[in-house]
Amino acid sequence: MRRNLATRLRRRASRNPMRDYDRAPPPLRAWLADAILPWSPKSALRVYERALGRSGGDIAAALTELDRRETALVARDPLWRDACASVMPSGQDAAKAGRL
Repeated sequence: MRRNLATRLRRRASRNPMRDYDRAPPPLRAWLADAILPWSPKSALRVYERALGRSGGDIAAALTELDRRETALVARDPLWRDACASVMPSGQDAAKAGRL
């Protein structure tokens, strides 16, 4: 039985999330520490590496892609959207805050 029936986002278990977190690059670990959603280090690393490849190794662009994906996930799920409304920057404020 799933524990949180109110969310529509999928949840998958990781074998050793702390090891995955420790092995992640420092910029990604810093991003995960400030992330709004509870990302698994494994899925965040997958998005980060794909974004690095598309951007030619630009770390800032990869982190911006993670922010964009997180914003889309929060907007898609009513539970997270309502819970994060006060902490999620939007519009021009997001660009100034460096989260989008």
